[in-house]
Amino acid sequence: MKEQIIHPFEPIFDSDSKVLILGTIPSPKSREIRFYYGHPQNRFWRILPDLFGKEKLTTVPEKIDFLHQTHIALWDVLASCEIEGADDSSIRNMIPNDLSRIISIASINAVFTNGQKASSVYKKFFLPKYDIPWIGLPSTSPANCRFWTYDSLKDAYRVILDYL
Repeated sequence: MKEQIIHPFEPIFDSDSKVLILGTIPSPKSREIRFYYGHPQNRFWRILPDLFGKEKLTTVPEKIDFLHQTHIALWDVLASCEIEGADDSSIRNMIPNDLSRIISIASINAVFTNGQKASSVYKKFFLPKYDIPWIGLPSTSPANCRFWTYDSLKDAYRVILDYL
């Protein structure tokens, strides 16, 4: 059953942020734990620290500190939508987030989207608006494990380092 979701988290960024990573909207598990990429099988919080040679991050404060230290801003493309569970393909009635909240403060060198739906929403609402390089990346979702191994996903995300 579809439910109307209003994005429950603030973006993570500061004036030193150099890249912006955008997902679609927090999953039920992320909303439950009240932080981005909260599903234990989502590979986001394994891949990013691994790219920087860091140990696994387990707590929300560790993750926030890591993002600030590495100059990565994190948010989602949608402020609200109708969605069935965590199924991005079921998303309807989209209202985009106001990315100018980040872009007006931080010197963003590139925007990266996590997954196909985040990429299509970014193209629809934001690509014509901002003159910032944009790269769509594969989803770190557990639903994407059969298409992307950990190593191939990590290699795809390595491009982020070029913009920091």
